Amino acid sequence: MNNFIGTYECKADAKGRVMLPVALKNQLSPVLQQGFVLKRGVFQPCLELYPMEEWNVLMQKVNKLNRFKKKNNDFIRRFTAGVKMVEVDATGRLLIPKDLVAFAGIHKEIVLSSAINIIEIWDKDKYEQAIDDAAVDFAELAEEVMGNDEEDGIS
Repeated sequence: MNNFIGTYECKADAKGRVMLPVALKNQLSPVLQQGFVLKRGVFQPCLELYPMEEWNVLMQKVNKLNRFKKKNNDFIRRFTAGVKMVEVDATGRLLIPKDLVAFAGIHKEIVLSSAINIIEIWDKDKYEQAIDDAAVDFAELAEEVMGNDEEDGIS
């Protein structure tokens, strides 16, 4: 299991290529050879970059869904819509496909943000807005998620 750390600002060129910051590339180095899966975010207008190992673990869970239930098929179709296999090239660049650039509204300035075992890729303005929007109720959310002894909490 990978645990990535940090938030990095960088630029995407007109073709959707992003030069990974050295600190992030160093964290990704153990999984660079295996490649990555890039997909649309579920809850936010961002992209999610999964190391192949993490993607395979997630797909094992998804594959257990009963496909004879319409909602499961609908979920699988929507969850995997636009999924792309991507690689980091020899110079440390990641090419974001145009359809995913459009989905995330990525312009020149972007943010690469660690989300434990994956990296979120955001348009910088959308990222800052999401952080600002979440700041208002983060204390309440933190208490609800982390401050109890229930199964989904971490106390």
